[in-house]
Amino acid sequence: MDPQIVVLAAGKGTRMKSSLPKVLHKICGKPMIYHIIKESLKLTSNIAVIIGHESETVKNALESEFDNLKFFLQDLENLPGTGGAVKSVEITSDRIIILNGDMPLIRQEHLSRLLEPESDLTIGVIEAEDPKGYGRVIINNGEIVKIVEEKDATEEEKRVKSVNSGVYAITRELLEAFLPTLSNDNAQKEYYLTDIVEFAINEGFEVKPVFVDERSFMGVNSKYELSVAEDIMQSRIQKDLMLNGVTIRSPKTVFIEAGVKFEGECEIEPGVVIKGDTFIKSSHIKANSVIEDSKIEFSVIGPFARIRPKSDIRDSTIGNFTEIKKSSLKGVKAGHLSYIGDSEIDEGTNIGAGVITCNYDGKNKHKTVIGKGVFVGSDSQLIAPVTIEDESFIAAGTTVTKNVKSGSLAISRAPLKILDGFYKRFFGNKDAAKK
Repeated sequence: MDPQIVVLAAGKGTRMKSSLPKVLHKICGKPMIYHIIKESLKLTSNIAVIIGHESETVKNALESEFDNLKFFLQDLENLPGTGGAVKSVEITSDRIIILNGDMPLIRQEHLSRLLEPESDLTIGVIEAEDPKGYGRVIINNGEIVKIVEEKDATEEEKRVKSVNSGVYAITRELLEAFLPTLSNDNAQKEYYLTDIVEFAINEGFEVKPVFVDERSFMGVNSKYELSVAEDIMQSRIQKDLMLNGVTIRSPKTVFIEAGVKFEGECEIEPGVVIKGDTFIKSSHIKANSVIEDSKIEFSVIGPFARIRPKSDIRDSTIGNFTEIKKSSLKGVKAGHLSYIGDSEIDEGTNIGAGVITCNYDGKNKHKTVIGKGVFVGSDSQLIAPVTIEDESFIAAGTTVTKNVKSGSLAISRAPLKILDGFYKRFFGNKDAAKK
């Protein structure tokens, strides 16, 4: 039988100093609890999420990402604490892994290790560089004999660097025996899951440690810790991409979110940001470009380009300071200083410097359609909705307000006037070099 994974996600997370539930704060583009669920699903489909604070918000966020999760509402008033949370769950497996919803760096291999010992209770134990403030895990002959809070520890126990990660693998037998005896007779009036250790030892159950990596099991309780966890995850994401053939120049300057996918041989230059549901195939993304929720194939983007959501770019060159939004480009050159929004542009078309598709009329967005082999001259404005058919020519500085038929030239310019002798009449005989 597959294990059941229980994720504790009911707390307020007051140290985050935010109205957003702690587990929904994002790391590399996804809520921190998303990363936990994703890794958990590699081990089992039997996942229970305990919700409480802003329960509907948390539930809706997870249901938009995953199917078949089981949710249990914790009664935070009558059953507070980690032990109270587990009291809310329906146990459906012989072995249960209990995780905190603020540990986004845990991976499937870490969870699997918790199941390796043949024991009634396995506790993830961290060898902390600085254990100050943590409960110490006292181990004797390979078994845990107690967990002691720092305030209650002797001087000898305080020198112990083994601390409780807050992650457990427990048998159904032990959990069902323990939960009814759990008490909130303490200063905080909460039900503590750590009490399970004392109960298990006293009742003759086997309790073993599994030593785990401190960074992978770190909890996120503040926005500073959120940034630390994001740095670690960003390094993981980029390492995985580079091991699979993506070239990333100066990785510490690059930011790639968790949902981004690559295929083929791609190169990412310094300062690039790639976000959301983006797919990049066999393309070169030049320095300081930003890409969001778009598809890029066999193309060169940047430097200093911005590709906004719902853009589909293929076999194209998008140059510096060019912005593309919700547009489909196939075989297009847009070298610099242009805005292309809500557009469809076909192969062989050249977009000159300073071209703007004027897609918004103040109330609604409209589409620009440009055919094959079109030349759009610099500093032109295309007032949507408008269609420019194949092999048309838009003269530089033209404002296009109606459709242009195939093979036509569109030009709108005021007549050029040249007034001889104007300079001297305006400035007199002053030396121009002194101006």
